[in-house]
Amino acid sequence: MITTVLGKFFREYSQNTSKRLKIIDCYLLYVFLTGIVQFIYCCLVGTFPFNSFLSGFISAVSSFILAVCLRLQVNPQNKLQFAKISPERGFADFIVAHVILHLVVINFIG
Repeated sequence: MITTVLGKFFREYSQNTSKRLKIIDCYLLYVFLTGIVQFIYCCLVGTFPFNSFLSGFISAVSSFILAVCLRLQVNPQNKLQFAKISPERGFADFIVAHVILHLVVINFIG
């Protein structure tokens, strides 16, 4: 039962999703797994340099949120909600937000 559902999901995903959205989805998966690894490491080893852990985890969560926003803006199905925002502007906003985010994160590490 679950294999048929997953098989149908992957078939429809590969057929109906553009390459641009697949790349963003791969980035989302990477950032999500990075956050999970950081959290597991914190639980197993501890949080001695707490600012470092907090900076890394906040960076992972914020990067995930920014990528979800980018995916929403780039998705052709959401064209009506983001009619005034081109995909190029959405990507530029994503890059600017990432630069600001990482400047803050690096500054917070100390």
